[in-house]
Amino acid sequence: MTAATHSPLFPQVPDTADAVLEGLDPEQREVATALHGPVCVLAGAGTGKTRAITHRIAYGVRAGILQPSSVLAVTFTNRAAGEMRGRLRHLGAQGVQARTFHSAALRQLQYFWPRAIGGSMPRLVDRKIQLVADAAATCRIRLDRGELRDVTAEIEWSKVTQTVPSDYVLAAAKAGREAPRAPAEIAQLYAAYEEVKRERAVIDFEDVLLLTVAVLQDRHDIADQVRAQYQHFVVDEYQDVSPLQQRLLELWLGGRDNLCVVGDASQTIYSFTGATPDHLLDFRTRHPGATVVKLVRDYRSTPQVVHLANGLLAQARGRAADHRLELVSQRPPGPEPVYTEYTDEPAEAEGAARRIRELIASGVPASEIAVLFRTNSQSETYEQALADAGVPYQLRGAERFFDRPEVRKAGVALRGAARFGGNDSLLDDAVDLPSQVRAVLSGEGWTSQPPAGSGAVRERWESLAALVNLAHEFAAARPRATLSDLVAELDERASAQHAPTVQGVTLASLHSAKGLEWDVVFLVGVAEGMMPITYAKTDEQIEEERRLLYVGVTRARERLQVSWALARSPGGRAGRRPSRFLTGLRPGSAGAAAGRGAEGGAGGVERGATPAAGVAPRRTRRAPARCRVCGRTLTDAGEMKLMRCEDCPSDMDESLYERLHEWRAVQARRSGQPAFCVFTDKTLVAIAETGPEDEHELARIPGVGMRKLNRYGADVLALCAGQDLVFDDGNGETTTDTNSSGK
Repeated sequence: MTAATHSPLFPQVPDTADAVLEGLDPEQREVATALHGPVCVLAGAGTGKTRAITHRIAYGVRAGILQPSSVLAVTFTNRAAGEMRGRLRHLGAQGVQARTFHSAALRQLQYFWPRAIGGSMPRLVDRKIQLVADAAATCRIRLDRGELRDVTAEIEWSKVTQTVPSDYVLAAAKAGREAPRAPAEIAQLYAAYEEVKRERAVIDFEDVLLLTVAVLQDRHDIADQVRAQYQHFVVDEYQDVSPLQQRLLELWLGGRDNLCVVGDASQTIYSFTGATPDHLLDFRTRHPGATVVKLVRDYRSTPQVVHLANGLLAQARGRAADHRLELVSQRPPGPEPVYTEYTDEPAEAEGAARRIRELIASGVPASEIAVLFRTNSQSETYEQALADAGVPYQLRGAERFFDRPEVRKAGVALRGAARFGGNDSLLDDAVDLPSQVRAVLSGEGWTSQPPAGSGAVRERWESLAALVNLAHEFAAARPRATLSDLVAELDERASAQHAPTVQGVTLASLHSAKGLEWDVVFLVGVAEGMMPITYAKTDEQIEEERRLLYVGVTRARERLQVSWALARSPGGRAGRRPSRFLTGLRPGSAGAAAGRGAEGGAGGVERGATPAAGVAPRRTRRAPARCRVCGRTLTDAGEMKLMRCEDCPSDMDESLYERLHEWRAVQARRSGQPAFCVFTDKTLVAIAETGPEDEHELARIPGVGMRKLNRYGADVLALCAGQDLVFDDGNGETTTDTNSSGK
């Protein structure tokens, strides 16, 4: 997984300002040298926008036109801000502030609070849910977990659009909001939430922006001090700014026009949070003399991927679509996107996992593969499928790399070795920097071979392996580097949150994949009801769903796999159909083009009738899953695994279950993975209830699968047959499992 767009890990710092411009294409160079007045950069996916704006800042700093401390670059995620700081450091432009809107506002608010308000600043809470729940209790309104989440989102929207509780009903109606409760109730809950915060002397993230805006509006002396500090502003992902963020930006500017904004209206996917592309689209109206540069050279994706992306937007409607950018691929041709239809969602997940395993076996790094889905609830099926296939994975949005306990501990160990390495016997045989790092991290749990399976043990190993890989890359770029040099690099990266790549397939929602890219992308669940999502009703909502799919497509560099399932569960009604967004683009759909388009981003996406190598044939429809007790059709995944309704009586062999449970614990210890990766509890219950007598009967139990059948089948069948099973528990001890009940 890398942040868009590719760049060397350890580039040499340019010698001069002119050297900063080397390697930029004509449009990027135009951005980099437009240092005065308002500048608007319309940048399509994969066109190197971050490269253009960081080189712009660096060129201005290195040429002496911009003072580093006078530049404030703002973006929307800590990761993006960290990457920007890392790039600026490598370009010799240290000292530039690159922050999120919230981070920049929070620093100013903390600094000016004693002077503007007096006393200590209230505590900042990072989660609103509990406060909303407490507010609901004071209003005697019962909210379930889903409603709590939705009401919280509605409060956040109100605040970023600068809507107070008394104005909510009218504002929500005007914006066409579909509130989770009656608008009057939402307004009541919103007012109660604000009261709870006041009573507890806490503020939330939106308050940080609101309070900073209030201070800058009311205290001209403070506003003048901020404007004296920051003379030049750069705003990334400008299509995602909310009205509140735009107001804060205007106060920072104070009527000046030293502003550069970068965005793409076709990647507006956060309107539910209050983001709007109107500020980007109206930029030239507000700034008639603005320089507008369009970046359309796509360096990320092959012509085949770009052709599909362009095709998606060609069917779009609305204001953002009127300003779409036609991408032009700069890469050699690659494989056509692959479209696969499955009978049900588990089959789709198994098919993706199988294909991923084949790709990894062929040499594709796991970190260069991603599975992207519409909602986070879809991840569990793919987590299980990848675990069953023995494929390591990581969930996007997990703990920051340098905040992980094992990474912090490894950093302490490396720092100690760098300082006292001459007295460390671990380093006696280490002849170079990579071997020194391997030696030190071996004491922290790193091994040359990864542990089997997934889970916490594998995640810790992946973190340490990422540090080992970083040491190899660092040594290759700087052959004379010492362990102390590497520790300094790690400290710099930790400060910038510029993490190395973790080796594992990425599972992520389409929203959280924004700004990232991989060699291979699996877009899964691309069916009506999921893409577009069921609750997208209006034309604007449908078009945002189309843009979301566009973002997913443009994450792929070389290979793109698009799939959907006809039913949710095995045996379910096959009533689904492929997403309407694929109509005319996928082979066999109405209006699909018959041949390849012209060069320059119009490369064809259509395939012939022959499926690509390695693509699984369409499966035959499974028979409905039925309860073996009452005969009712099963739809719940847990019930299907048990092969009976939860309420139906169990005839489980308790003794067999205990033996299976003990055996599973030993297998988990031996492989260094969580017990559920061997078999889940429900699968053990199903085995203990059915008592399979041969491989055919065992394979029919959901949750077994061919891989586990081959690996564990003999042991499980032996236990079911009541045989004594002797196994090594991995600690040099031998345990004998005796069947006390017989069978």
